Amino acid sequence: MRKLLMAGAVTGLGLSVAAPGLSQPTAAIGQPNLPLPKQETVSIVQLEIPNDKAKEKLFELGIDLTHRIHEHDGKMEVDAVVTPSEIASLKLHGIQVKDTLITESQWNARTAEREAASQLQSTLTASEDTIKILRASHYTNQSDTFLYVEAKTSAGDTASTALTANWTENGVDKSATLNRFVDYGEYIYHYFEVPVTAVPSSVKITSNLGGTASSAITEWLGADKPGNTKKHYVTNFVDHYMTPAELYERAERLADEFPDLVEIIEMPNKTNGYRRVAQATVGATTNSAVVVSSKAWGHEGGNDISVEFKNPGTSNSPLNVAVEGKNISVNLATDADGKTSSTARQVVDALNSEAKSLVAAATYRGNAGTGVVVPANAKLSDNLNAPENVSREPMTVKAIRIGKHRDGSKPGVLGYAQEHAREWVTPLVTIETAERLLRNYAHDGETKQLVNNLDIFLIPSVNPDGANYSFYDFNMQRKNMTNHCAPTQSDPGYRTSWGVDLNRNHSIGSAFDGFVGASTTNCLSGTYAGPAENSEPEAKNLVWLANQFENINLAMNIHSYGGYFMWSPGAYDPNRTTLPRPSAGEEAFYWAASDNILNDIQDHRGTVILPSRTGPIPDVLYSAAGNSADYLWYEKGIYAWNFEVGADLWDKEANRWRAVGFQPAYEEGHEEAMEFANGLIGLLKVAYSNSKDKQPPSTKAVPGSGKFNGPVHVGFDTNEAATIYYTLDGNRPTFKSQKLQLSGTREPAETLKIEKTTTINWFAVDPAGNIEKNYNPLTNAKNFNSVTISIKD
Repeated sequence: MRKLLMAGAVTGLGLSVAAPGLSQPTAAIGQPNLPLPKQETVSIVQLEIPNDKAKEKLFELGIDLTHRIHEHDGKMEVDAVVTPSEIASLKLHGIQVKDTLITESQWNARTAEREAASQLQSTLTASEDTIKILRASHYTNQSDTFLYVEAKTSAGDTASTALTANWTENGVDKSATLNRFVDYGEYIYHYFEVPVTAVPSSVKITSNLGGTASSAITEWLGADKPGNTKKHYVTNFVDHYMTPAELYERAERLADEFPDLVEIIEMPNKTNGYRRVAQATVGATTNSAVVVSSKAWGHEGGNDISVEFKNPGTSNSPLNVAVEGKNISVNLATDADGKTSSTARQVVDALNSEAKSLVAAATYRGNAGTGVVVPANAKLSDNLNAPENVSREPMTVKAIRIGKHRDGSKPGVLGYAQEHAREWVTPLVTIETAERLLRNYAHDGETKQLVNNLDIFLIPSVNPDGANYSFYDFNMQRKNMTNHCAPTQSDPGYRTSWGVDLNRNHSIGSAFDGFVGASTTNCLSGTYAGPAENSEPEAKNLVWLANQFENINLAMNIHSYGGYFMWSPGAYDPNRTTLPRPSAGEEAFYWAASDNILNDIQDHRGTVILPSRTGPIPDVLYSAAGNSADYLWYEKGIYAWNFEVGADLWDKEANRWRAVGFQPAYEEGHEEAMEFANGLIGLLKVAYSNSKDKQPPSTKAVPGSGKFNGPVHVGFDTNEAATIYYTLDGNRPTFKSQKLQLSGTREPAETLKIEKTTTINWFAVDPAGNIEKNYNPLTNAKNFNSVTISIKD
């Protein structure tokens, strides 16, 4: 394990150190017998923080913040996931709710919307569709001849239904994917329009569901159409939020449809499953309650277990436990008056002795259990609400690998989504990207270049268990579902707080090494880093992929929300010392690539990722100890970016920005998926351009060689982003020499202050690996750059 900085005590654990949704008093030993806390609703609100003291209290209370605190009109604002009791606590410290952004009832509406869309898609794709060709025409305008086709499918109401046209042109087989045209929510038809070198006699339309239709090509009479038509490029392949099963099924269908371009990679580390033991907290007060947990998973029999605490109806009866099948009866001890006298601790001990094959029992959250148990009964439940067709078994996380040459010979690019379960838009970005690459391949030259010259890896959902829990049980689930809490925190009242933050579980800049932004001790924290670095199978899968495919050199981690675009370093220690900053040349490449990618995002509907939300993670957000992008950059040398999709929307009437949340209404979620799919393809274009760069960089020292009367600041002009390696002692520069660094946070490259006569030797390397003047620092070559700065004594 690599340790980049000295480990130290974590004095600040960053954001989200307690999960929302529950009031969480701990009934510790010696505390009075209190009523059991009830589960609370959650909402996303915008908080207004009056001063720094209140801000410190916000962190101390462990409120789940969705992104960094922003200053606005002299006040601090931040979005947070909170319960009513947390809101009441915050008010005591002067922190007010400025606006309620999303309520639990709205989240439930999103779930219902998703379910309805999913059911519609299942209905429409259950069998082969029927296709009607409405028009198949050719026409010639002033500049070219075009083929135009309209077709309609009986399954057109779902965006995953794709139609492909095939025809023969001058003896060469051609194909194109049709655009799907929808107006005000109504499916109208599919269509395409492309230039042709010769008019084909017929066209055949094939659906990915198996439907086919053919038609002769006729001349369109309106031959005087103006100008050139727009480039034919097909988008809009997603139409609802998708569960992990839907995502993986979609991936498999693409692999079946495009076997020459796609393969599915199955990760070696299975998740722990969308499953839990069945539980019940029997009793109404903390000191007399008993927590009963099944030994078997809920779906494997735990949900069939019942427990009954009974008064046997006689005086001076002893405590005893009887087990009959899945039914457990506890006859409580009674006193001389026939009243029950068994304490919670005594009942726990009896259950663990006599019913240990079925259940394990504990007092409530570490309570001494001195209260007398009263008669009660309960049926155990795993509290999972997904339908039976949602598998409870450990899942195999899958990646879609796209490329004409998938043998490691082409530069690899990785896009991965949904490390955080509640971020429903992010998987759609990967699926939309995959569909665009495959369905535009046959007829779009730029797409063909990308697929032919890159090795593209897309992971739609890193965290499928947590995603299922978010869809079916608790919308605001951030983590996976693995419960690492000790018995004192394992009662079902804490069930929405269990799990590990997968974007805090990696081995570089981790909380275990003293970095800020995660918890190693609070298993209920929203940013719980797990029991150890890389403890979770989901995190291990990402490490495996990066190790297995060493051609990967660019990556994008897709998150939401807030509209950020970030890169390493992603963590700092309690003194705010970050992980090592990229060199000036590496930073320049991050910025240059970002310019291309952000422009592509903007092209969809004009969304601008703000300058204040673009840059290294600590400069625009906060410290995220143990995040996955830092692992890829520092351990594997992969240029790794982070999207936060879902930029705030400007409310012109209110003259303010409005947050969109993790699960916006699908109409907004669709737009976010479209624009960030643009951005992900923008990253592919950066990778392709970089792979074709065979031209070495050139640099120039300013000033150059000369005589000077006093100290001189020497800078370097470069014709492209490039890392400069230099020496000041006259030795040959090598890859072990110093790199030119930034002059400061968000500042340009440093200058070298020369105070005595010095020879500066250097060379530059661009991100494509081209070395200036083709210099080889591994040999005794001397064709490096050199200037001598002479300082008069």
